[in-house]
Amino acid sequence: MRSGKYPIDKSYFFIHIRYMTINCPKFLRKNSGFTLIELLVVIGILAILLSIVLIAINPARQFGQANNTKRRSDVTQILNAVGAYSADNKGVLPAGIPATTPAVIGDGVGEANICADILGTYIPALPRDPQTPGGDITTCTGYSTNYTIVKDATTNRVTVAAPGAENQETITISR
Repeated sequence: MRSGKYPIDKSYFFIHIRYMTINCPKFLRKNSGFTLIELLVVIGILAILLSIVLIAINPARQFGQANNTKRRSDVTQILNAVGAYSADNKGVLPAGIPATTPAVIGDGVGEANICADILGTYIPALPRDPQTPGGDITTCTGYSTNYTIVKDATTNRVTVAAPGAENQETITISR
């Protein structure tokens, strides 16, 4: 026995230097760590939880909803600009709006070219569909918004639509 405050009892703790082994009492010997089965079960449970969360969140649907929200805002902006033009011009609509079939707002053949009438004065930039590459349109050459516009020949009601809407949604606004 060693003298002092905490004596060491040789029956509980013995170090055999020749074989570098430590003999401890059974209550001090613990198998720390996890078995392979335990680790696999935990990984399996985490994988199931992750798949449930991904299904619940559905990132593709979320991106589609975000794009559709932008489309609604863009269609409203275009329609407000056309309405402001009409108010300033005694009810006359921009000349490029077709009266029978919807046409894409752009400067190509068969497209509704209303850019020169509304850009700058009534709208700072023509918005472009989120799926269309490029930013908003600030010049009236070589542009296409991928939004359609049409007016009713009898009532002069203008309808702007986003034909590229996602998640089976239809986005049209008429005034």
